[in-house]
Amino acid sequence: MIYITRKEHFNAAHKLHNPDWSDEKNLEVFGKCSNPNWHGHNYVLYVTVKGEINPATGYAANLKDISAIVRKHVIDKIDHKNLNLDVDFMKDTMASTENLAISIWKQLETHINALGCQLHCVKVSETENNSVEYFGN
Repeated sequence: MIYITRKEHFNAAHKLHNPDWSDEKNLEVFGKCSNPNWHGHNYVLYVTVKGEINPATGYAANLKDISAIVRKHVIDKIDHKNLNLDVDFMKDTMASTENLAISIWKQLETHINALGCQLHCVKVSETENNSVEYFGN
């Protein structure tokens, strides 16, 4: 078994806000991330797949194919968008990096696995210091 990773980038805005809480409580819990006028990040997305190496190609999966899937099903939908308002797969979901990673996994899993490899990990880096890794259910 070998693991390969494709790195992609996207920019998006969001805010963390629980509508059941007061503005004061949201500010207390989420800090500046609860800014009512949104805020943005330059995200880095790492998609790791695992599989056996095909002796005919030397690949577990063609990274060009992985990139095309990630672009079509994730990047094209979220790049330069508002995660809270514009992204169908984030509808009615708190736009935390944790939930974003899970939602991206759900967008990719079937398409990646159809290539004959298996989705292993989705890692989303929100900032230089903060990232989330999701390995599926």
